[in-house]
Amino acid sequence: MTESSSTIVEHRLSAEGADQLLLAGVNDANMQEIARRYGIRVVLRGDHLILSGELERLEQAVPVIQHLVELARLRAPFDSGDVARFAEQFERKGEGVSITEREELRIALPGTRKVIIPRSPGQARYLEAIRDHDIVIGIGPAGTGKTYLAVAAAVDALYRKRVRRIILARPAVEAGENLGFLPGDLQEKVDPYLRPLYDALEDMMPSDRVARALEERTIEIAPLAYMRGRTLSDAFVILDESQNATTAQMKMFLTRLGPHSQVVITGDKTQIDLPRAQDSGLLQVERILAGIEGIALLYLDGSDVVRHRLVKDIIEAYADADRDLEEPE
Repeated sequence: MTESSSTIVEHRLSAEGADQLLLAGVNDANMQEIARRYGIRVVLRGDHLILSGELERLEQAVPVIQHLVELARLRAPFDSGDVARFAEQFERKGEGVSITEREELRIALPGTRKVIIPRSPGQARYLEAIRDHDIVIGIGPAGTGKTYLAVAAAVDALYRKRVRRIILARPAVEAGENLGFLPGDLQEKVDPYLRPLYDALEDMMPSDRVARALEERTIEIAPLAYMRGRTLSDAFVILDESQNATTAQMKMFLTRLGPHSQVVITGDKTQIDLPRAQDSGLLQVERILAGIEGIALLYLDGSDVVRHRLVKDIIEAYADADRDLEEPE
């Protein structure tokens, strides 16, 4: 770094080989986030980034910017929200998810040009667990990518012919609304509960391929109750919103697992809609399945949230309020 005044220094970083549009972000949003967060000036000029500001602030910003440059070289997508998250990871732990780790865990989906990568250490551990275990239980708040990453891993397994089909299930539990008053037949009544799974699929596969796979039953999306009596072989099976599965339903689901199959169970313990929370199958498997070889229990938290930046603050506010209620006066 070179000193240009008594307190301001200038530093040049090579961005050679990086996708400059990806690095800078839409309307330079990524560079603006770095500048705002660290109180420095950031200019992308040719194959170099020119940074200027106080030495201490530059020393904090440089590792984060180098991380962004490496991601842009890999053509791994990120936005200004991710930039803020990377910065928090470096500040909290001195490092984020390593470039090598990201490259090993990246999921490139043909037909959509979409690349899925872990955006936090927790997400990296989650994808590693899915890669290495037959049953993975992912527990965490909304917005941490539990379902999205599981569906990405399932689609990747299908494309690579590791499985012959994908089965996505959800409990059809009424969360404050009455299912019986919804219009239509039974399938039309339960479809709203399954819509998030359709959305995730359609984000990762061309719509015509999704429709064809559903018609051919290569992909099946169904309420959890429809799993009873079946053996799920050669399949990647995802149970979403598992906090709303009863203990009996959870046992039924887990015992459906057939040869050459993999299961991912996702849930959020703070959003149980069952009449009695203690009947949640997710709470039970958390207690009784921990420590069994081949089963991984992963926890995600607010630092893994990849939705709007306010979602993390909202989750933390609710957690604080719940702790206040639990503390004796």
